[in-house]
Amino acid sequence: MPCGRAYYKIAFTMDSQKEKPAGHLRNKKGKETSINIRLETKDDYLNVEKLTREAFWNLYKPGCDEHYLCHILRGHEDFIPELDFVAETDGNVIASIMYSKSFLISEDNEKTGIVSFGPLCVHPEYQRRGIGGALIGKTKRLAEKMDIPAIAIYGDPHNYCKHGFKNGIDYRVSNMDGEYPLGLLVLELQPGFFGEKKWKLRQSDVFKYKQEDAIEFDKKFEKKKKKNQYSQELFKMQIRSFLKEF
Repeated sequence: MPCGRAYYKIAFTMDSQKEKPAGHLRNKKGKETSINIRLETKDDYLNVEKLTREAFWNLYKPGCDEHYLCHILRGHEDFIPELDFVAETDGNVIASIMYSKSFLISEDNEKTGIVSFGPLCVHPEYQRRGIGGALIGKTKRLAEKMDIPAIAIYGDPHNYCKHGFKNGIDYRVSNMDGEYPLGLLVLELQPGFFGEKKWKLRQSDVFKYKQEDAIEFDKKFEKKKKKNQYSQELFKMQIRSFLKEF
């Protein structure tokens, strides 16, 4: 996969329909039910991995790896359990957000710790209802209280600019090769933090897992059909797109 596996560990749909606010929704029986956002527990691990697999399956490639990333992230030194949240309704986990430590390296070699989220996912039956946005909002406020200056992710700008994210080029934040990928998105939590310096983003090495390990892990789950679909072509275009400074 070009540009590294840190790319797009965030499930999205191609539907441009306006999201509905989270808080309450109707269940399969048509009854209004509340959404509870809470920290993930050990009892949630398998359900979160199944949820993540369902949300990402065939989205960016035939099959997916993101459920394996959930599995290995929890035991990694860069995992941030204080920002590991799920959303549930009727006792079922329907969405998840996980965070890891990242670093910004300035042009004068100043190293500053920030955070990145991903995998972030919502079960397909509950997408476009504001649940993902509620998870981002909850964890963003906590990150601010933790005195974290910024959040940096790789994701689809259509999904995250509405939450205040801008392309890295607007804060002079590039990847480690000095490039500005379309999907490199930054949310400044401390106004003015970036100043006039140039920065490079370094994400956790948890994203550098072996593909064969992810394939082996997937064998533990119910078999699902892998197939090609148009979202994979869009993904290929997006990860090959870069912005240039004027």
